[in-house]
Amino acid sequence: MRALTRTLVSVTAAAGIAAGTLAGAGTAFADSPRAQQQAVRAEAAPLAVNNLGLTTAEAKEVQRWLKAYWGYTGKIDGQLGTSSWKAFQRCLKTHWGYTGKIDGLAGEGTIKALQRLLKNSWGYTGAIDGKAGSGTKKAFKRFANGV
Repeated sequence: MRALTRTLVSVTAAAGIAAGTLAGAGTAFADSPRAQQQAVRAEAAPLAVNNLGLTTAEAKEVQRWLKAYWGYTGKIDGQLGTSSWKAFQRCLKTHWGYTGKIDGLAGEGTIKALQRLLKNSWGYTGAIDGKAGSGTKKAFKRFANGV
């Protein structure tokens, strides 16, 4: 009886796969430990895009500047993601006192160095505090529209 059940299940599964419709296959994968780990990683992933208040058009201008001068090789899509911020961090490390890793995250150290750049030439008057407040965002917009 057990062999007959196993055979019947195998034949049914093969027929379902051949027909392209095996409803239980998706559910079985979703319940697997690997699928659960992938779902948890996706939920815990850091925000990959941080435009700091720039419009898509303004962020594209920044990306064009990064491509021309700082080795940005990604798409000009107006989304300042990891690759954009890595290129920006190279600039900030070279000229504006950034001492952190080139990790593509717009963290406190990146923002402090950006604020130094913005204070020098783009009208930022606030503290070098690593917080991207309204003054930082306004000056960053001026930068984006002037590069």
